[in-house]
Amino acid sequence: MFHIVMVEPEIPQNTGNVARTCSVTGSSLHLIRPLGFSVDDKHLKRAGLDYWYTLDISYFDSLEELQALHPDARFFYASTHAQNRYTDTAFRDGDFLVFGKETAGLPKDLLAKNADHAIRIPMGAHQRSLNLSNSVAIVLYEALRQNNFLDLV
Repeated sequence: MFHIVMVEPEIPQNTGNVARTCSVTGSSLHLIRPLGFSVDDKHLKRAGLDYWYTLDISYFDSLEELQALHPDARFFYASTHAQNRYTDTAFRDGDFLVFGKETAGLPKDLLAKNADHAIRIPMGAHQRSLNLSNSVAIVLYEALRQNNFLDLV
């Protein structure tokens, strides 16, 4: 199973969409506080539809807290500032795919410390970024494809 990490997500609909993607792929969702919405938000629930009961979701106060629980895990950091294409990365079952908040992405110092594990989705030179939930789906499905979709039918 893959792990999706959303660092300080701000838009409930994006998080709801990511929750739905995680549910249908058997991936875990880890949300790093602060969140830009209440987890009771109707937009969050609406975007996730009726998939919440199958979702493996956890909450943390920092990315470091999550990493401390999984010291031997591999973490990959998605950013428009990364040099490595996500398609050039060999993902393994159990990897953590980390995404930043909608307005700012991941912190530059985190990316600098983890440049070898920072990945990007190619896009037009004059474009800022893709929608966060779309980015999660793109990278997650590549990781699943590389692993023969694990146990998905």
